[in-house]
Amino acid sequence: MEEVVGWFAAGGRDLPWRGTRDPWAVLVSELMLQQTGVARVLPRYVAFLERFGTPAACAAAPVGDTVALWQGLGYNRRAVNLHRCAVAITTAHGGQLPTTLDGLLGLPGIGPYTARAVLAFAYEQPVGVLDVNVQRALSRLHGRPVTQPDADALAAHAAALPGGAWAWNQAVMELGATVCRPRPRCAECPAMTRCAWREAGPIEPDPWVRARPQSRFEGSDRQGRGRLVDALRSGPVAEPDLPEVMGWPDDPERSTRVAATLEADGLATHAEDGTWHLP
Repeated sequence: MEEVVGWFAAGGRDLPWRGTRDPWAVLVSELMLQQTGVARVLPRYVAFLERFGTPAACAAAPVGDTVALWQGLGYNRRAVNLHRCAVAITTAHGGQLPTTLDGLLGLPGIGPYTARAVLAFAYEQPVGVLDVNVQRALSRLHGRPVTQPDADALAAHAAALPGGAWAWNQAVMELGATVCRPRPRCAECPAMTRCAWREAGPIEPDPWVRARPQSRFEGSDRQGRGRLVDALRSGPVAEPDLPEVMGWPDDPERSTRVAATLEADGLATHAEDGTWHLP
């Protein structure tokens, strides 16, 4: 554990969300980083906080403004969830994010991982943050699949180290993201001599439990949804233009059906004149 924290302190990436303990900024980063690479998030994160530096600022604007700033990040429902969180934080919590797990889980669209990330990275509480990178690294180090209680126990132990549980969570996340990747770079690992999986061979199967692969994106409803949201960021789209915009010029029925799912998710609105808009 000490080796990993020391390795991170000496050479961890200088990412803007690591330099803040503002719970709102941490929440924004965590929602942006879900299934999206750091390089894509960096400019969007900075631009978003320049516009919406507080939950109140975000809540006061239409949800479409949040969606517009989400361009390039994908999974646009996260933008809607962030706006809903901002409204709830402002109206029910006096503009301050809750400081407890239950309180954070009560916010719209916030699951156990994101709630624990806010506790760990904003409030520096000794809870384990178990994303896919951390799970992969810890499972290999221990030679078995790790669980949330395992991660919490390690974070509690790390509280006595320099930087505390905050530094430990950041360090093991960095390890999984940059070194203990699906194809690991074992020679670069600061915990190489303590890794149970490497000591065993490494043998198969890899103790890291892989997530189930996503369904094909090309030609999917998700792709059509994304195309329409991207188009709406530039302005309204007329109903007859939906098939072309969404990539299905010969299937207007599908275009209308999928566009309706965006409206149901709060990502688009259908005006009386037949045009589609950001909400």
